[in-house]
Amino acid sequence: MTQFGKGCHLHLIDGSAFIFRAYHALPPLTRKSDGMPVGAVSGFVNMLQRYIDGNTGPDAATHVAVIFDKGSHTFRNDLYDLYKANRDAMPEDLRPQIPLTRAATEAFNIACKEKEGFEADDIIAALSCQARDAGGRVTIISSDKDLMQLVGDGVEMLDPMKNRRIDRDGVFEKFGVWPDRVVDVQALAGDSVDNVPGAPGIGIKTAALLINEFGDLETLLERAGEIKQPKRRQTLIEHEKQIRLSKQLVALDCDMALDFTLDDLEIRDPVPETLLGFLAEMEFRTITRRVAEKLGTEAPAVPETASTAPEAAEPEPEAPFDHAAYEKVTTPEALQLWIDAIHELGHVAIDTETTSLDEMRADLVGISLALTPGHACYIPLAHRSGEEGLFGSDALSEGQMPMAQALEMLKPVLEDASILKIGQNMKYDLKILAGLGIDVAPFDDTMLLSYAMHAGLHGHGMDTLSERYLGHAPIPIKQVIGTGKSAVTFDKVEIDAAVKYAAEDADITLRLWKRFKPQLHQARVTTVYETLERPLVPVLARMERAGVEVDREVLSRMSNAFAQKMAGLEAEIHAKAGRPFNVGSPKQLGEILFDDLALPGGKKGKTGAYATGADILEDLATEHELPRLVLDWRQISKLKSTYTDSLQEHIHPETGRVHTSYSIAGANTGRLASTDPNLQNIPIRTEEGRRIREAFVAPKGRVLVSLDYSQIELRILAHMAGIEALKEAFREGQDIHAATASEMFNVPLGEMTPEIRRQAKAINFGVIYGISGFGLARNLRIPRGEAQGFIDRYFERFPGIRDYMDATTAFAKENGFVQTMFGRRINTPEINAKGPGAGFAKRAAINAPIQGTAADIIRRAMIRMDAAIAAVPSARMLLQVHDELLFEVDEAEADKLIPIAREVMEGAAHPAVHLDVHLAAEAGQGPNWALAH
Repeated sequence: MTQFGKGCHLHLIDGSAFIFRAYHALPPLTRKSDGMPVGAVSGFVNMLQRYIDGNTGPDAATHVAVIFDKGSHTFRNDLYDLYKANRDAMPEDLRPQIPLTRAATEAFNIACKEKEGFEADDIIAALSCQARDAGGRVTIISSDKDLMQLVGDGVEMLDPMKNRRIDRDGVFEKFGVWPDRVVDVQALAGDSVDNVPGAPGIGIKTAALLINEFGDLETLLERAGEIKQPKRRQTLIEHEKQIRLSKQLVALDCDMALDFTLDDLEIRDPVPETLLGFLAEMEFRTITRRVAEKLGTEAPAVPETASTAPEAAEPEPEAPFDHAAYEKVTTPEALQLWIDAIHELGHVAIDTETTSLDEMRADLVGISLALTPGHACYIPLAHRSGEEGLFGSDALSEGQMPMAQALEMLKPVLEDASILKIGQNMKYDLKILAGLGIDVAPFDDTMLLSYAMHAGLHGHGMDTLSERYLGHAPIPIKQVIGTGKSAVTFDKVEIDAAVKYAAEDADITLRLWKRFKPQLHQARVTTVYETLERPLVPVLARMERAGVEVDREVLSRMSNAFAQKMAGLEAEIHAKAGRPFNVGSPKQLGEILFDDLALPGGKKGKTGAYATGADILEDLATEHELPRLVLDWRQISKLKSTYTDSLQEHIHPETGRVHTSYSIAGANTGRLASTDPNLQNIPIRTEEGRRIREAFVAPKGRVLVSLDYSQIELRILAHMAGIEALKEAFREGQDIHAATASEMFNVPLGEMTPEIRRQAKAINFGVIYGISGFGLARNLRIPRGEAQGFIDRYFERFPGIRDYMDATTAFAKENGFVQTMFGRRINTPEINAKGPGAGFAKRAAINAPIQGTAADIIRRAMIRMDAAIAAVPSARMLLQVHDELLFEVDEAEADKLIPIAREVMEGAAHPAVHLDVHLAAEAGQGPNWALAH
């Protein structure tokens, strides 16, 4: 045993961080032999193996330990019983895996330490101080900000997610103070995650300013009376005791007694029989085989029943990320070598670099390619030197291929049906290249591969996926183009810097594809990806490029009308308030409502201002007219700023049309999201909202045609929950809301009143989204008890709905996901959580199969639509908004288009699934969207 001292290097691994990172990295994984959840264990094991493989060179550890929390009650809870009270309960499927991660650490023969009554951070602090005092170095492998107080004098941190070292300068960048004053800043700012109270209204920046001004927390509190700002001075004086308590909560205990020494943490080789035995017991076949190869021994037999689901949250990279190895391609000869290699390999990852995120206004700057991990290039085409050229524009930088020549060489490859093109968010690249006359096909999209498998677990952007699945933090775009006013477009980026950034993107994309594509079958979502995700990309790309014509004059007139209406409402509001104030200021509004008018229910937040959200104003609207007027003012203000003003800015200067962009992988349920501008949230329940659609027009000689699914989610619910009364009503073409009201309230259809029908409609749609009695009461503006009575009666009349909800919730809790009728998987990682978020997770799980099935159906309709409407040459599909499709067509062919499009929409579910209820699509046409819908 080597005595720890000068020349020794201690690595302290934050075990809890490793566990939670592993848990959230992949879909749930269970051991087939007994159903034990082991996904987090699998990821944890792979992360340990990666750590061991990388523990080489001058920074290699001589001593190492993985530090865990032991229990949830520590001495801090004795100081403050609300410490960490806000934290959600541990997911049920993670709880049994915690002991297994300890066992995994011991199987690798790595020291595994914890102590009752203390947090892992305290143990890390004590060991760091001991190692530093003994003359050794310490690297804390964690991104936990609470540990930054330890940095300095031989102690550093390594953020494993970003592979970034954090030294004293890194701490200053985070907190605005050096490490020895981090505790003081945290004591002032508090921590909402750990429920450390701090000083109300003081954040990290303000806390740092105060500490830097006064030197330390003690001096600040002693001289708080000298602070010039009255509110800040009063806060520090009134909450001194609370601030001192907060410092006790955030300060780590470097002097805690340990029942082991640094010498006990010396690096030890694993015992092959022990490690391989543990891995085989976990039924990790892949990692068992890989570890056996590294240990130079034969892998034990793993039961044939071992799960074939993805094992590794942290895979071993196929090749290191080496930016210096990326190639800059600037000649036809060099590009031809890449093209020849692409033909030989049969696939290539591709990424475009442009001047804008708006594909309709972006210019191509360069193209990157990747063939194998680590083997990538960038072809600069339109980088500019910043010098003025003959025609007044920036001159092209030297050392680039002529764009026309490069595209002429690449076009046959990108259009070759025998070569697979691989991209991340391929819709963007398809649109850029389509604008240059290149029709890319076939392709795979790593964003959609992830979405098909991981919807509900995390985002699907390239940076997120790279960090989660490759353990690599990509070069941030801000590092390349700058930020704020100093930011430049990509064509102004120096070419050598562009090569590293752009080639890395293609390299990452290829590695993600090699990881994800084989997992599709294992996750049983191949059909979802092949029939619902990938085929939709070119459809949306064509729709987005087509755009929709918008009449600027109509929008301008609406903006003026809205401005006048807002002014009138402001006058009424000021009259009701008894004095003028800024209606758009939540702070001033709160003072009017709760101080001046003394309305009930006023609650102040951390800033000291009253909350005045829409839900609060809705409740107050029954008490006073002013809140209702403010709600009306806010609605008009939003229509003006978000639509009638903003839409004018989105009209393309060349096409005269608005070109929205659809996010395929935005919503977990498969619903599309519309951005830049968002055309899916235009309100149609109010007269003002409906009028905005009047600005969306057809060119002369053409009309807009709208087809909208009628109550598709209720039809799906009737089928999935087996509600015969609803099925029968749909079959007979009855007014479904009236039929529901008749069934619930025993009112004959002939005697139905609008009010009773409105209540049934609110319940019909509310139940789908798991509405509560409180929510329904607010929607209908009736007492909560009466609203809950309506819901209870609904479930009594339609017991199949409750059965469906219970069955769906049970399935989600057992499997960690729910499914649509077409096999789309929506993961539900929070379904077993307890606390405030539990109700939302349950409602989301219940709604997801219904909403997701509806989303899948309209996707299937869109994918089939292009081929169907080819029989109507002038027709083109422009927009998808929830359950509606909008087309543009010559006036003479509108009547021909409608039955064709209706047949596609009404038959979209077949033959994949059979619905007991017929789908119905209602059609309309007109010179603008308002009249067509």
